[in-house]
Amino acid sequence: MEVVETNSENLLKDFKVTVPATDIEERINLRLDEVGKGANIPGFRPGKAPVSVLKQRFGPSIRGEIIEKTLRDSTEALLSERGLRPASQPKIDITSYEEGNDLEYSLSVELMPDIGDVDFTSIKLNKYKVTASENEISDTLENLAKQNRTSESLKTKRAAKKGDIVLIDFVGKIDNEEFEGGKGNDIELELGAEQFIPGFEKQLIGAKPGDSKTVNVTFPDEYGGSKLSGKDAVFDCSVKEIRKAVIPKIDDEFASKLGMDSLDALKQAIRQQIESEYSQFSREKVKRELLDELSEKYDFEVPPRTLEFEFEQVWKQVEEARKNDKLDSEDVGKSEEELRVQYKKISERRVRLGLLLNHVGESNELSVTQEELNKAIMDHARQMPGQEQKVVEFYRENNEAQNSLRGPIFEDKVVNFIIEMADVTETEISPESLKEEIEDEAKKSLIKESSKGQEEKKRSTKKKASPSKKESGGTKTVKSDKPQKSVKKSKK
Repeated sequence: MEVVETNSENLLKDFKVTVPATDIEERINLRLDEVGKGANIPGFRPGKAPVSVLKQRFGPSIRGEIIEKTLRDSTEALLSERGLRPASQPKIDITSYEEGNDLEYSLSVELMPDIGDVDFTSIKLNKYKVTASENEISDTLENLAKQNRTSESLKTKRAAKKGDIVLIDFVGKIDNEEFEGGKGNDIELELGAEQFIPGFEKQLIGAKPGDSKTVNVTFPDEYGGSKLSGKDAVFDCSVKEIRKAVIPKIDDEFASKLGMDSLDALKQAIRQQIESEYSQFSREKVKRELLDELSEKYDFEVPPRTLEFEFEQVWKQVEEARKNDKLDSEDVGKSEEELRVQYKKISERRVRLGLLLNHVGESNELSVTQEELNKAIMDHARQMPGQEQKVVEFYRENNEAQNSLRGPIFEDKVVNFIIEMADVTETEISPESLKEEIEDEAKKSLIKESSKGQEEKKRSTKKKASPSKKESGGTKTVKSDKPQKSVKKSKK
């Protein structure tokens, strides 16, 4: 194999590669021999068909197979011999090949930057600890009681008022035609709870048992994406009964109906759930602080193609937001050029942090286990009741879909690894203060982002690593602080 380096510019290298025709033909003949040993061709004993017959039958497909394998193997060898670590899939273009001639192709490689070691112990983070208040637990219990209410008929007949529960039959029509899903019998409807189409419940206030009421409503625009969106409808309603809500007493018996041993056990479960939600937000806040600090501390060149790809994805979101008048308030009124500069910086930050997290994970031998991946698949399956098996099969048969789950798991493991060794100060704050923090964070967000880190991909070379495509968090631009060298791993 002959290799000529045609370009070396920053993190980009280009090569012209020539593989001799003799090497290719030798590989083809060896593969034909392998196939021939098991081939069952009419007119010949199994495994005894001559090479000429094998070439006629299998030649084109085997040649294509060998060319593809030669490209892959020669590229892997070139990268390995020169110690190159691609940041993305190398670009290969065949420039010349005909049967019996040399194979010539161009290879363009985008390289991983030299990041060095990361000093975790110098990272200082703040973590909030929040204890659920008694008021929150009481409010949750009251909501649970309302959700598990029953109803009973009024002892005295009167007109329905807000807060009452009416038992009704109804038939809905659009242009005097009944429509699918527009009929109901013995439906309990709490007036004022806004469970039905806007305006429906209000028109039943004042009705009495035995009344027939005509309710005129308009379905909201984008009503579940259905054909009913924006349509005027008429519902013929029969009021059968007026009932009142009966809220269960919050005691041990109520807790037992919810599957708990006692009221105290129910309160404890509620407390744990509330504090778990607070803990999750606190963890996300710590993660954002970590990413901001890493962004401040480490500055290195990012692969241009990876950056361009990331920017294209981000810009699509921005254009979609502009199209639908959903730009962040801070972006409204900015020119396209200003927005491009702003989001190019955001993209650069995301790529740099993705590479950095991937580097930390790879350097410290972090990876996603099959057990962790299986758990993520099952979590997704549980979100689709009745279709769990289809969801599981989809992920099991789709490597790309598996990678979409593997990435966030890997990123979380790397973040947890760094937080474990960072200097973390825990501060106890009230639920009210945390809620203010949550509201402030929501206002600051420029783009909705999901944690889509990317696990190191096992490409063709052993030293190869792949960038994380996205990171969660703020949009602070990167400063020119050089990376600090230190030990890879030193538990505190």
